[in-house]
Amino acid sequence: MGAPAELPRDLVPTRASRRGGRRIAPRPVTTRTFASSLRGLEALAEAGAQVSLRVDDLDRRTSILAGDDHLVLPVAGLGVVPLLIEVAARFEDGSLDPFERVDRQAVASVHTAGTWQHLATSSLPLVDLAVLAASTGDTLAANALLGRVGLDGVRARIEGLGLTRTAIMDHFRDSRGPDDAPHPALGSAREYATLFSVLVGAQAVSVRVSERIAGWLSLNHDLGLVGAATGLDPFAHASDPSGLVLVNKTGREPGVRAEAGVLAGPRAGLSYALIVRFDERVITHGVQIDECFRALGVDLMEYVY
Repeated sequence: MGAPAELPRDLVPTRASRRGGRRIAPRPVTTRTFASSLRGLEALAEAGAQVSLRVDDLDRRTSILAGDDHLVLPVAGLGVVPLLIEVAARFEDGSLDPFERVDRQAVASVHTAGTWQHLATSSLPLVDLAVLAASTGDTLAANALLGRVGLDGVRARIEGLGLTRTAIMDHFRDSRGPDDAPHPALGSAREYATLFSVLVGAQAVSVRVSERIAGWLSLNHDLGLVGAATGLDPFAHASDPSGLVLVNKTGREPGVRAEAGVLAGPRAGLSYALIVRFDERVITHGVQIDECFRALGVDLMEYVY
Protein backbone atom coordinates (compact mmCIF):
# COMPACT_ATOMS: atom_id res chain seq x y z
CA MET A 1 0.00 0.00 0.00
CA GLY A 2 3.03 2.25 -0.26
CA ALA A 3 4.40 4.43 2.50
CA PRO A 4 2.68 4.30 5.89
CA ALA A 5 -0.15 6.78 6.27
CA GLU A 6 0.18 9.40 8.95
CA LEU A 7 -2.46 9.63 11.63
CA PRO A 8 -4.86 12.42 10.58
CA ARG A 9 -4.38 15.62 12.56
CA ASP A 10 -8.11 15.88 13.24
CA LEU A 11 -8.20 12.45 14.87
CA VAL A 12 -8.74 13.85 18.36
CA PRO A 13 -11.89 14.25 20.46
CA THR A 14 -13.64 17.61 20.45
CA ARG A 15 -15.12 18.94 23.67
CA ALA A 16 -18.90 18.98 23.81
CA SER A 17 -21.28 21.06 25.91
CA ARG A 18 -23.05 19.73 28.99
CA ARG A 19 -26.17 17.68 28.40
CA GLY A 20 -29.42 17.85 30.24
CA GLY A 21 -32.53 15.72 30.24
CA ARG A 22 -33.17 12.11 31.11
CA ARG A 23 -29.60 10.78 31.20
CA ILE A 24 -26.93 11.17 33.89
CA ALA A 25 -24.44 13.93 33.14
CA PRO A 26 -21.61 12.50 31.03
CA ARG A 27 -17.95 12.39 31.93
CA PRO A 28 -15.83 15.15 30.38
CA VAL A 29 -14.62 14.47 26.86
CA THR A 30 -10.84 14.71 26.67
CA THR A 31 -8.04 13.10 24.72
CA ARG A 32 -7.64 10.73 27.69
CA THR A 33 -11.21 9.51 27.15
CA PHE A 34 -10.23 7.91 23.84
CA ALA A 35 -6.57 7.26 24.63
CA SER A 36 -6.75 3.53 23.81
CA SER A 37 -8.41 4.17 20.48
CA LEU A 38 -5.92 6.86 19.52
CA ARG A 39 -2.95 4.62 20.34
CA GLY A 40 -4.40 1.80 18.27
CA LEU A 41 -5.18 4.01 15.31
CA GLU A 42 -1.71 5.50 15.42
CA ALA A 43 -0.22 2.01 15.28
CA LEU A 44 -2.43 1.13 12.32
CA ALA A 45 -1.34 4.25 10.46
CA GLU A 46 2.29 3.43 11.10
CA ALA A 47 1.65 -0.04 9.64
CA GLY A 48 0.29 1.54 6.45
CA ALA A 49 -3.46 1.16 7.02
CA GLN A 50 -6.09 3.63 5.85
CA VAL A 51 -8.51 4.60 8.61
CA SER A 52 -11.85 6.40 8.48
CA LEU A 53 -13.43 7.12 11.86
CA ARG A 54 -16.41 9.03 13.19
CA VAL A 55 -18.13 9.12 16.59
CA ASP A 56 -21.10 11.43 17.25
CA ASP A 57 -22.99 12.23 20.43
CA LEU A 58 -26.64 11.68 19.52
CA ASP A 59 -28.15 13.98 22.16
CA ARG A 60 -25.74 16.87 21.62
CA ARG A 61 -25.60 16.29 17.86
CA THR A 62 -21.89 16.94 17.87
CA SER A 63 -18.86 15.01 16.67
CA ILE A 64 -16.59 13.89 19.51
CA LEU A 65 -14.07 11.87 17.51
CA ALA A 66 -13.22 12.06 13.82
CA GLY A 67 -10.36 11.21 11.54
CA ASP A 68 -10.45 11.12 7.74
CA ASP A 69 -14.18 10.53 8.13
CA HIS A 70 -14.72 11.75 4.55
CA LEU A 71 -12.47 9.05 3.11
CA VAL A 72 -14.25 6.57 0.82
CA LEU A 73 -13.15 3.00 1.54
CA PRO A 74 -14.45 -0.53 0.90
CA VAL A 75 -16.96 -1.54 3.57
CA ALA A 76 -17.71 -5.19 2.67
CA GLY A 77 -20.88 -6.44 4.41
CA LEU A 78 -21.59 -3.06 5.96
CA GLY A 79 -22.98 -2.19 2.52
CA VAL A 80 -25.99 -4.36 3.35
CA VAL A 81 -27.47 -1.45 5.33
CA PRO A 82 -28.51 0.71 2.32
CA LEU A 83 -29.85 -2.47 0.69
CA LEU A 84 -32.01 -3.18 3.75
CA ILE A 85 -33.32 0.39 3.66
CA GLU A 86 -34.48 -0.07 0.07
CA VAL A 87 -36.07 -3.44 0.88
CA ALA A 88 -37.89 -2.09 3.95
CA ALA A 89 -39.08 0.97 2.03
CA ARG A 90 -40.59 -1.26 -0.65
CA PHE A 91 -42.27 -3.43 1.97
CA GLU A 92 -43.77 -0.25 3.40
CA ASP A 93 -45.07 1.21 0.12
CA GLY A 94 -46.45 -2.14 -1.04
CA SER A 95 -44.27 -2.51 -4.13
CA LEU A 96 -42.61 -5.58 -2.62
CA ASP A 97 -44.35 -8.43 -0.80
CA PRO A 98 -42.45 -9.38 2.38
CA PHE A 99 -43.71 -12.96 2.02
CA GLU A 100 -42.68 -13.44 -1.59
CA ARG A 101 -40.47 -16.51 -1.65
CA VAL A 102 -37.11 -16.74 -3.38
CA ASP A 103 -35.40 -19.99 -4.34
CA ARG A 104 -31.68 -19.95 -3.70
CA GLN A 105 -31.03 -21.83 -6.94
CA ALA A 106 -32.02 -18.63 -8.74
CA VAL A 107 -29.61 -16.46 -6.72
CA ALA A 108 -26.05 -15.48 -7.63
CA SER A 109 -24.04 -18.18 -5.89
CA VAL A 110 -21.72 -17.29 -3.01
CA HIS A 111 -20.31 -19.51 -0.27
CA THR A 112 -18.81 -17.07 2.21
CA ALA A 113 -20.65 -15.92 5.33
CA GLY A 114 -24.17 -16.94 6.16
CA THR A 115 -26.62 -19.61 7.22
CA TRP A 116 -29.02 -20.10 4.31
CA GLN A 117 -26.56 -22.16 2.26
CA HIS A 118 -26.56 -24.73 5.08
CA LEU A 119 -30.33 -24.96 5.57
CA ALA A 120 -32.46 -27.78 4.15
CA THR A 121 -35.07 -25.36 2.85
CA SER A 122 -34.14 -23.91 -0.53
CA SER A 123 -36.74 -21.16 -0.50
CA LEU A 124 -37.42 -18.37 1.99
CA PRO A 125 -39.63 -15.26 2.08
CA LEU A 126 -37.96 -11.92 1.49
CA VAL A 127 -38.57 -10.76 5.06
CA ASP A 128 -36.67 -13.78 6.42
CA LEU A 129 -33.84 -13.12 3.99
CA ALA A 130 -33.62 -9.56 5.35
CA VAL A 131 -33.32 -10.95 8.88
CA LEU A 132 -30.54 -13.34 7.78
CA ALA A 133 -28.64 -10.60 5.96
CA ALA A 134 -28.82 -8.31 8.99
CA SER A 135 -28.23 -10.86 11.75
CA THR A 136 -25.69 -13.31 10.30
CA GLY A 137 -24.16 -11.32 7.44
CA ASP A 138 -25.67 -13.88 5.07
CA THR A 139 -24.21 -13.00 1.67
CA LEU A 140 -26.49 -15.38 -0.22
CA ALA A 141 -29.55 -13.76 1.38
CA ALA A 142 -28.15 -10.31 0.55
CA ASN A 143 -27.66 -11.36 -3.08
CA ALA A 144 -31.27 -12.56 -3.20
CA LEU A 145 -32.53 -9.22 -1.91
CA LEU A 146 -30.29 -7.29 -4.27
CA GLY A 147 -31.48 -9.38 -7.19
CA ARG A 148 -35.07 -8.53 -6.29
CA VAL A 149 -34.73 -4.74 -5.84
CA GLY A 150 -31.81 -4.21 -8.26
CA LEU A 151 -28.61 -2.23 -8.03
CA ASP A 152 -30.26 0.79 -9.61
CA GLY A 153 -32.98 0.76 -6.97
CA VAL A 154 -30.48 0.74 -4.11
CA ARG A 155 -28.39 3.44 -5.78
CA ALA A 156 -31.46 5.64 -6.20
CA ARG A 157 -32.29 5.15 -2.51
CA ILE A 158 -28.75 6.11 -1.51
CA GLU A 159 -29.03 9.27 -3.59
CA GLY A 160 -32.43 10.04 -2.06
CA LEU A 161 -30.92 9.78 1.42
CA GLY A 162 -28.39 12.43 0.46
CA LEU A 163 -25.40 10.08 0.70
CA THR A 164 -22.67 11.10 -1.73
CA ARG A 165 -19.82 8.92 -0.43
CA THR A 166 -21.75 5.66 -0.19
CA ALA A 167 -22.12 3.21 -3.08
CA ILE A 168 -23.24 -0.34 -3.80
CA MET A 169 -21.09 -1.63 -6.65
CA ASP A 170 -21.94 -5.31 -7.05
CA HIS A 171 -23.42 -8.40 -5.44
CA PHE A 172 -21.27 -10.57 -3.18
CA ARG A 173 -18.91 -13.00 -4.89
CA ASP A 174 -16.56 -15.79 -3.81
CA SER A 175 -13.85 -14.30 -6.02
CA ARG A 176 -13.53 -11.20 -8.18
CA GLY A 177 -12.17 -11.20 -11.69
CA PRO A 178 -10.77 -8.33 -13.75
CA ASP A 179 -14.23 -7.50 -15.14
CA ASP A 180 -15.89 -7.37 -11.72
CA ALA A 181 -16.12 -4.41 -9.37
CA PRO A 182 -13.20 -4.75 -6.93
CA HIS A 183 -15.53 -4.47 -3.92
CA PRO A 184 -19.28 -4.92 -3.33
CA ALA A 185 -19.69 -1.62 -1.49
CA LEU A 186 -17.91 1.61 -0.58
CA GLY A 187 -18.54 4.26 2.06
CA SER A 188 -17.16 6.77 4.53
CA ALA A 189 -17.29 6.72 8.31
CA ARG A 190 -19.03 10.10 8.37
CA GLU A 191 -21.95 8.91 6.26
CA TYR A 192 -22.34 5.55 7.99
CA ALA A 193 -22.29 7.11 11.46
CA THR A 194 -24.91 9.58 10.27
CA LEU A 195 -26.95 6.82 8.64
CA PHE A 196 -27.17 4.87 11.90
CA SER A 197 -28.08 8.03 13.77
CA VAL A 198 -30.91 8.61 11.30
CA LEU A 199 -32.09 5.00 11.54
CA VAL A 200 -32.23 4.91 15.34
CA GLY A 201 -33.81 8.37 15.32
CA ALA A 202 -36.61 6.96 13.11
CA GLN A 203 -35.84 9.40 10.30
CA ALA A 204 -34.82 7.02 7.49
CA VAL A 205 -37.65 7.12 4.91
CA SER A 206 -40.33 6.85 7.63
CA VAL A 207 -40.75 5.89 11.26
CA ARG A 208 -41.98 2.39 10.39
CA VAL A 209 -39.18 1.77 7.90
CA SER A 210 -36.57 2.97 10.38
CA GLU A 211 -37.97 0.83 13.18
CA ARG A 212 -38.07 -2.25 10.96
CA ILE A 213 -34.43 -1.87 9.91
CA ALA A 214 -33.23 -1.07 13.44
CA GLY A 215 -35.04 -4.21 14.59
CA TRP A 216 -33.29 -6.34 11.98
CA LEU A 217 -29.87 -4.88 12.81
CA SER A 218 -30.37 -5.28 16.57
CA LEU A 219 -30.22 -9.04 15.90
CA ASN A 220 -26.67 -8.86 14.53
CA HIS A 221 -24.57 -11.77 15.83
CA ASP A 222 -21.18 -10.24 15.10
CA LEU A 223 -20.08 -8.60 18.32
CA GLY A 224 -16.44 -9.50 17.76
CA LEU A 225 -15.16 -6.02 16.92
CA VAL A 226 -16.47 -2.85 18.64
CA GLY A 227 -19.30 -4.86 20.19
CA ALA A 228 -16.87 -7.14 22.06
CA ALA A 229 -16.47 -4.48 24.76
CA THR A 230 -20.18 -4.46 25.61
CA GLY A 231 -20.30 -7.94 27.13
CA LEU A 232 -23.66 -8.46 25.45
CA ASP A 233 -24.84 -11.90 24.35
CA PRO A 234 -24.18 -11.99 20.57
CA PHE A 235 -27.28 -14.13 20.05
CA ALA A 236 -29.72 -12.35 22.37
CA HIS A 237 -29.07 -8.69 22.99
CA ALA A 238 -32.05 -6.93 21.40
CA SER A 239 -33.53 -6.32 24.87
CA ASP A 240 -30.68 -6.31 27.34
CA PRO A 241 -31.81 -6.15 31.01
CA SER A 242 -29.15 -3.53 31.83
CA GLY A 243 -30.67 -1.13 29.31
CA LEU A 244 -27.58 -1.02 27.13
CA VAL A 245 -28.57 -0.63 23.47
CA LEU A 246 -26.41 -1.76 20.56
CA VAL A 247 -27.57 -1.65 16.95
CA ASN A 248 -24.70 -2.41 14.60
CA LYS A 249 -23.45 -3.99 11.39
CA THR A 250 -19.97 -5.20 10.52
CA GLY A 251 -18.14 -5.82 7.28
CA ARG A 252 -15.22 -8.18 6.72
CA GLU A 253 -13.31 -9.12 3.60
CA PRO A 254 -9.59 -9.60 2.86
CA GLY A 255 -7.87 -6.33 3.75
CA VAL A 256 -11.04 -4.69 5.08
CA ARG A 257 -12.68 -4.36 8.49
CA ALA A 258 -15.68 -2.10 9.02
CA GLU A 259 -18.32 -1.49 11.66
CA ALA A 260 -20.98 1.13 12.19
CA GLY A 261 -23.73 1.39 14.73
CA VAL A 262 -25.33 3.06 17.71
CA LEU A 263 -24.36 2.39 21.33
CA ALA A 264 -26.47 3.91 24.10
CA GLY A 265 -26.18 3.73 27.89
CA PRO A 266 -27.31 5.75 30.92
CA ARG A 267 -24.96 8.69 30.27
CA ALA A 268 -25.02 9.04 26.48
CA GLY A 269 -25.97 7.69 23.11
CA LEU A 270 -23.35 7.50 20.37
CA SER A 271 -23.35 6.71 16.69
CA TYR A 272 -20.04 5.46 15.37
CA ALA A 273 -18.30 4.10 12.30
CA LEU A 274 -14.79 2.77 11.87
CA ILE A 275 -13.49 1.53 8.51
CA VAL A 276 -9.98 0.19 8.07
CA ARG A 277 -8.32 -0.86 4.83
CA PHE A 278 -5.00 -2.63 5.20
CA ASP A 279 -2.47 -4.73 3.36
CA GLU A 280 -2.64 -8.26 4.72
CA ARG A 281 0.97 -8.79 3.68
CA VAL A 282 1.93 -6.14 6.25
CA ILE A 283 -0.62 -6.89 8.97
CA THR A 284 -0.63 -10.63 8.48
CA HIS A 285 -3.71 -11.83 10.32
CA GLY A 286 -5.56 -8.64 11.07
CA VAL A 287 -5.07 -9.13 14.83
CA GLN A 288 -3.86 -5.56 15.25
CA ILE A 289 -6.95 -4.35 13.38
CA ASP A 290 -9.37 -6.28 15.59
CA GLU A 291 -7.65 -5.01 18.73
CA CYS A 292 -8.13 -1.45 17.53
CA PHE A 293 -11.88 -1.98 17.03
CA ARG A 294 -12.15 -3.49 20.51
CA ALA A 295 -10.22 -0.59 22.03
CA LEU A 296 -12.71 1.79 20.45
CA GLY A 297 -15.51 -0.29 21.97
CA VAL A 298 -13.97 0.06 25.44
CA ASP A 299 -13.69 3.83 25.02
CA LEU A 300 -17.28 4.09 23.77
CA MET A 301 -18.51 2.08 26.76
CA GLU A 302 -16.62 4.39 29.11
CA TYR A 303 -18.35 7.35 27.48
CA VAL A 304 -21.92 5.98 27.60
CA TYR A 305 -21.49 4.75 31.18
